[in-house]
Amino acid sequence: MLPGAEGFSHAGADVGVLLCHGFTGSPQSLRGWAVRLAAAGYTVELPLLPGHGTTWQEMNRTTWHDWYGAVDTTLTTVRAKCSAVVVAGLSMGGALALRLAAERPSDVDGLVLVNPALSLNDPRLAFLPLARRLITSVSGVGDDIKRQGVTELAYDRVPLNALASMIALFADVIPRLGAVRQPLLLLRSTNDRVVPASSSRHVIDAVASTDVTEILLEDSYHVATLDNDADRIVEESLAFLSRLRAVKPR
Repeated sequence: MLPGAEGFSHAGADVGVLLCHGFTGSPQSLRGWAVRLAAAGYTVELPLLPGHGTTWQEMNRTTWHDWYGAVDTTLTTVRAKCSAVVVAGLSMGGALALRLAAERPSDVDGLVLVNPALSLNDPRLAFLPLARRLITSVSGVGDDIKRQGVTELAYDRVPLNALASMIALFADVIPRLGAVRQPLLLLRSTNDRVVPASSSRHVIDAVASTDVTEILLEDSYHVATLDNDADRIVEESLAFLSRLRAVKPR
């Protein structure tokens, strides 16, 4: 395991938060957020997804079913300890969170999504079926951070088999969005150089949630949880959790 890529776990109150990191990334990108939630008294679980935090070659041997299986199992663990659970996700972690909400509505009480990924704007993806037969990886997409001196612990290569599987995850999640009815807080960077704004718009337009809040992050790129708006993400998510606690019977 890469130093710093380990997961995070904290036993707190009977309200829990499950955090899902992004594609080729690691819990490091969400650790500061997780620590702040734990300090506020919440039970927090931030698992390392299979194939992540080691080598991109290992990730190339995993699929979205492995990544989803990890967060699904963790949700069961958190739910056994908590009366209410909010699932939060960054980028691809947002897609995983949405699938959990659609598939396990009685176990997910709210969603916090940061730059959720359900699509990518890259014309080269049209050649992915052929390209992954010829090469195993391309240059990485991590570290899209505006703040100087901050680095994301992510692979410097994108494994193409895993990339194809992530796109299959998007195709699986999109038809399920109508089954998402939980309160939703979505935070979107206005200058995201990895995931297009249309991805967040698709989420907002397609979910059946009646309680939806979108907040624009003006001073961050894609990995906003490590960027200039990291404090804003923490503050808004804490306010969201506090509001849910007030309205949901314990």
